[in-house]
Amino acid sequence: MIVRKLQDAEKSDRKIVSQGWDSTRLLLKNDGMGFSFHITTIYKDAELPMHYQNHLESVYCISGKGSIEDVATGEVHAIAPGVMYALNLHDKHILRAEEEMKMACVFNPPLHGREVHNVNGAYELEAEEVVD
Repeated sequence: MIVRKLQDAEKSDRKIVSQGWDSTRLLLKNDGMGFSFHITTIYKDAELPMHYQNHLESVYCISGKGSIEDVATGEVHAIAPGVMYALNLHDKHILRAEEEMKMACVFNPPLHGREVHNVNGAYELEAEEVVD
């Protein structure tokens, strides 16, 4: 059984800070679950172009307000507490935060822990691991 407290993980190497966001990775590849689970904060006024070419992602909005744009179609979807979106087709997208947003995120395949977005807005498949 794996039990972790978000507050403890936020004070460890599991918290990754990047431009426009931070992510506390509660489950990672080395946990052996087959997916990773993160609590991510998207900072107010952030505009993040992303394209997860190597991963599928599902996101649930816990708090805050913003939108996600499907780059292929131009369609924009509102994000607010209770909204989930899944990037099931490796969708190229732009995430925008009108307010700070707290998001619960699941990645498959799982992240190693130290990933940040590359120039294409994707995470690499292999990255440095977080060691507990």
